[in-house]
This record gives sequence, structure tokens and C-alpha cells, in this order.
Amino acid sequence: MPQPARVTAAEISRLAGVTRATVSNWRRRHPDFPIPSGGTESSPAYDLDAVRAWLSARGQLPASSPADDLRTALRTSATDLAHRSRLLPLVVATSRIADIEVEKAVRLPDDQLSAWAQKTSRSYADHIPGAGGLTYQPAEAELLGALLRCCVEEGATQTLEVLAEGEVNDGKASGLYRTPATVADLMAELLAAPGEPYPNRVFDPACGVGGLLLAAASHGARELYGQDLVPAVAAQAAARLAVQADGTAAQVMAGDSMREDAFPALLADAVLCAPPYGHRDWGHEDLAYDPRWMFGLPPKGESELAWLQHCLAHLARGGQAVLLMPPGAAFRPSGRRIRAEMIRSGALRAVIALPPGTAPPLHIGLQLWRLERPHPQATLPSTVLMVDTVGGGTAGADDVPGRRSDWPAIRSAALDAWRDFDRRPDSYDPVPGVARAVPVVDLLDEAVDLSPARHVLAAPVPANPDELAEMAYELKSRLRLAATGLVALSGGQTWPPAGADARSWRTASVADLLRGGALTLLRAPAAIRSSSSPALKDSEAPRTLTARDVVSRRPASGAAEKSRSDEDVTIEAGDVILPELLHEGVSTARVADTRDAGQLLGRHLHLLRPDPTRLDPWFLAGFLAAEDNLSAASSGTTVVRVDPRRLRIPLLPLAEQQRYGRAFHQLHALRVAADIANRLADETARTLAAGLTGGALLPLTHVSAAEGEVSAEALELRRNIGMLLLAEGNVAQAVAELVPLHEDLLLLYGPDHDETQEIADVLTRLRRAGGATS
Repeated sequence: MPQPARVTAAEISRLAGVTRATVSNWRRRHPDFPIPSGGTESSPAYDLDAVRAWLSARGQLPASSPADDLRTALRTSATDLAHRSRLLPLVVATSRIADIEVEKAVRLPDDQLSAWAQKTSRSYADHIPGAGGLTYQPAEAELLGALLRCCVEEGATQTLEVLAEGEVNDGKASGLYRTPATVADLMAELLAAPGEPYPNRVFDPACGVGGLLLAAASHGARELYGQDLVPAVAAQAAARLAVQADGTAAQVMAGDSMREDAFPALLADAVLCAPPYGHRDWGHEDLAYDPRWMFGLPPKGESELAWLQHCLAHLARGGQAVLLMPPGAAFRPSGRRIRAEMIRSGALRAVIALPPGTAPPLHIGLQLWRLERPHPQATLPSTVLMVDTVGGGTAGADDVPGRRSDWPAIRSAALDAWRDFDRRPDSYDPVPGVARAVPVVDLLDEAVDLSPARHVLAAPVPANPDELAEMAYELKSRLRLAATGLVALSGGQTWPPAGADARSWRTASVADLLRGGALTLLRAPAAIRSSSSPALKDSEAPRTLTARDVVSRRPASGAAEKSRSDEDVTIEAGDVILPELLHEGVSTARVADTRDAGQLLGRHLHLLRPDPTRLDPWFLAGFLAAEDNLSAASSGTTVVRVDPRRLRIPLLPLAEQQRYGRAFHQLHALRVAADIANRLADETARTLAAGLTGGALLPLTHVSAAEGEVSAEALELRRNIGMLLLAEGNVAQAVAELVPLHEDLLLLYGPDHDETQEIADVLTRLRRAGGATS
């Protein structure tokens, strides 16, 4: 008999669309709140039916989505106690059947539904690890019905995500992490060579849920091979490839890749891999004489270098690989012998350092290693490309988890450097502070340190002094214009308070608005295009708006398609576009303008098309992207997804909506102006710093008022720096800037001048507050 379903406080908060703190308040303030029926003292569990009844009685139970219904069915089924791999073939089968046929099956009697599910999914079970001997019982009809409804209304991909919850876990203890889609796409793109066909046969020996193989399929790979140690994870990978990479030949196996290689004879065109980090039990003692160690047996603590050689052993001659590696693999003393042999053989072609926060574990900056299986007759390369996207200004060197990095700039820096180097490795022009081709002889020193920062930052900056000075002047002029625009947008009238209490209003969910016809929700087709319709590089055909485009507030950048599909979603002006995934708990909603109109909607995006007579698009976008709203409508831990149907919108008259819409439009303009000013400030500072450190520019000569003329521009700059430091709470440095400025203003203008008095008043207030000494 199935055990009663139980939920934790975190699951109750997600069920009710409130915060954890609200659930804690309910427990303390309401004596009739359900008592714990399991769990532990620190993490109690509650009976799901009792919780739902309590929430429903108080009007706190929102309309459930098909995904929520599936989660509930899984909790009440014995399937949740075992693994869920046996349900995956049914999801794959459903993705290939018309929705109307699936809906008919849901209405069948229990015994017929289970028989239909078994017959429909039997042919797919053999391709999913752990799903063999497939049987579905009439007693499981409720679960099967919830699964099929979720597939129809949420899509097969989202259904797989629900089935993965609780089974596919990333973490420090296992050393296994899911590679973000952005990083996976960059790794796959590093395998592409201009003018050359994309590698056809791609292998991932630590495939996880298949993210890297899916990225390779999206770029044109047709044969996909993967292996993972955890059977449930391997099953998820097989199902995802079957659903999202239709048209490819995919084979995924479960097992230990190092000790029990499932593809011993496979020689792939390319390998993509994010190997487990820090594993000591990878088989050092058992595999001492294994033929895969072309550079020597790795030490026990260098598991990543063992995985690297395993990947190279599965490459055909001239094949390529991209591995996501921890930074320690580049410099640990225990691995220098392996690294040296790898460099001497010509296998290592590039090392690209990524900022912390780009991929888990978020507290360290990982690296991409671009490798090749050397051909015996090929000339050995004389250089290795080193790219530092951290120190090169694409992200702050002090980036920490929780800060947002400029991913488009990181991606562009990595791809541009690699493509330029790949075209002419022997005459590559370095990018100051970002990329440099390092001679092999310089790498083969005592440490054999492959950390990009060590080699990139040590490179000289050759530049013509006159040209660099002119470039710096041009950048400073553009920065002043951008700063002027930012100041204009951030000024103006003060936004009035709503009153003694914050304004409140009745709200409706997006699901309610969809039912009422005020909104239409659209998604891009989930299937990946086949290689028969390649993307166009230079064409007037519509381009694809990607999730990165929305987050970065840039025009559509996805490749245009040679052929159109009836399922493609064409964007119209006034559409509101919301990313499916939250990045560090933050998202943004984009209102399509004339530049977006006619472009195609990309994957991982929700498009909401409002009725303009009932909803203002900027009003809708502003409330959709509110952090509290997104938090209440999202689910997941490592990958956080937004359910747009659960988002809530205030019910206001159209004229009032338009007032709010104009305000949100102004905030959007402010963000765009800040992005431009920030980018120009970063580029200006990098150019000037490169000129100073490279000897092409000289520092400004500071002249005090006692010694000669001081420009108004210089005084204004010093004032702005001091006031900015003060605004950020750095009182000591602010005083160090403002005191000499006050002395110069006294000499130039006297004590009665407005600027002199302003700085004097600031210093007086600081002294009274104890912030400065006389």
C-alpha cells in the first residue's frame, strides 16, 4: 500500500506561492495548521492532503499546474520511492504522438490506459538504461494520467525536469555538476571550424543528463554517444536526447567509464566532457597499465588528467575535444609531468579561463581546455593559445557568486580569440590583457603552469603611442556622451510615495488571463532542426531571438534558418518575452519593438501576446519581472525554471496600466544607458591602462592651484570621485580626495564661491559626525 505523501516547509511554500518565512508564520500563529507527520525536528514533513485542505480552506491554494499535479502523483505513488526511469519511455513516446491522441488516452478506463501506455512506450524502453521489462499497472492510472497531461500542456522537456527532481542531484560531495546551457553551447561551438562540417560523431564519457550532447546536436552532430555512472542520470540523458535531439542517432549507457568503458572501440570525431572534480577513487590502482595513458599514469589526486587522456583515447586522429576543467589541473605540481607530455605531443591547443560564477561550483573560475588527437604525420604546433576572460575586462576579476557577469562578452572574447588563433596560429596578434599565443618552450618550464592569467597578463602591449592616445580620446568622448545621457535619465522629478501604506490591488494569474483571452502564451518548437536546413550566416532571413539576447538587452543574434517551419513563432511588436530560466534569481521581461518584429522566437523563452485593448505591454512586462512574482512562480534548485502561468498581474484600468507602463519603460531606458556607460567605462579604462603599462602613454601631470592653472574638468572629476566614494560609505578615501580639492578651490575661487562652500559644508558634516579629523 502506498505511503501517504508528505511535503516539507519548502514544498509547502512552493505549493502556496509564498515564502518560507510565511509558512513559518502560519505554523506559529495558527493552532489548526497540520502537525508534522514525519521528517526530523529540524526539517519536519507534513501530510500533503492535510496541507492542501488547510490551504484551500483559507483561499491560499492557487490553481495547480499540470507539473504540480504530476509532482503530487509521484509523491503518492510507490514509483517515487523507487527510481522513475520506467516512466521515461512514455514521455519519449508521447513527444511523438499528436496531443489529441494523448488526450483521448487520458480519458480511457484505468486498465485500458495502462495497456495503452505499455504498448505505446515499449519500443522506446530498450534505448533508456534501466527501463527494460517495462510494465504499467491499472493501479498506476492516476500517475500515468498526470504524466500524460503534463506532457501535453507543459511539454515533454518540462515533464522530464519534473521526473528528474529528487533523482538527479548535483553537489560538492559527488563532484558532479550540471553544465549550464550557456557554457555547453560555448563548448560545442569551440568544436566548429569556419567552412568545415561540424563533427558528426560526438562522445561524452561523463554525460550527466546530456546537456553537452544536446548542445552538440544543436550545432549539427548526428551521432551522439554518452555514458554516466548513475543509472537514473543516464536514463534522463537518453530520454532528453530522444525528445530534444530528434533526428540524431543517440546511444547512452550506464556504468563507470574509467573501469567499465561501454564504448571501448569508439573513435569519435569530437569529445565534449565536464569530468567529475576531485575524485580519488577513479581506478588508479586497477588501471596502472591501461593503454589509454598516452602521457603516463596520472597520480591518484589528478583524476581530471585521467579523464582527459580517456577522452583523447576515444578520438580519431585529428579529432577535437573541449573539456571543462577545474583551475587546479593547470598548475598542481603533481600533474606537471602529464601536462608537459601533453604539450610536447601537440595535444593542447588552448586554455580559456572563465570567471567565477559562470558554472558550478560557483566559487571558482573553471577553464575550457581545447585539445586535439595529434596526427602522426602532422607538424607539431609551436604555440598554445591562452585566453583570460576574467582579467580581460569581460568580467570583474573579483567576481563572486551572486554577481552577474557579462556572458555575451565572455563568450565573444573566447570565440573570437580561438577562431583568430585557429586561422593563423604562428602569426596570432595578442589581445592586450585577454589573449596571447604562448610559445611551447615558454610553457615547458619547471612548473608547467597552464593558468592563462599567468601568461596573458605578463605579455607586453605593443602599440603606436599616437594611435593609442587618439583611441583613448575617442573613447573618453563617447563615455562623456553616455554619462550625460545616464545622468539625464536618472534625474528629473522625485517619484512620489503611495501614502502611509503601500498600495494594494486585486491580482489575477497569467493562467486566468489566458483563459479570459487577454493573453496568448507561445513557445518555440522544442525539436532541433535537422542538418538538412542549415543556418544562414549572411541573409535577410529572420534571425532568432535567444535567451541571451533577452538577458543582455541586445538585438536578435541567433542564426537565421534557411527554411521556415509552420511551428516557428514570429515575434510581433508589443509582445512580452520572458526567459524560462532564472539566472541567480533574477530575470528580465522584454517588450518587443520594431527591431524585434518579424524575428523568430528562440528556445527557453515564453512569449506572452497581450490584447492591446485590455493590457499595456510595458505594464505587463514590469510586473512579470518583479522578483517576488518570479520567486513565487519558480521551481528548482540548480536550474530554476519559471512557470509563467503562476505569475500574477494587478487588475487595473487600461489608463492606469499605461501610467505604470511609462514608468517601467523609463526604467528600461535607464538600464540600457547604464549598460552602455559601463561598457564604455570599462573599455576606456582598459585602453588607458594598457597604454600606461605598455609604455605608449604617459600619466597626467597633476598641477595644484598653488603651482598653476587647474582645468575645470579636472576639478569636476576630483569632486565626482570624492562624492561617489562618500555615497558608497568609503569616508576615509572620500576625505582624502575632498580635503586637497577644498584647498585648491580656496586658492582659485576664494571661500565665498558656491563650489568651495559645497565642499566645505560636506567636510564640516563629516567632522561633526566623527568621519574626519581636522
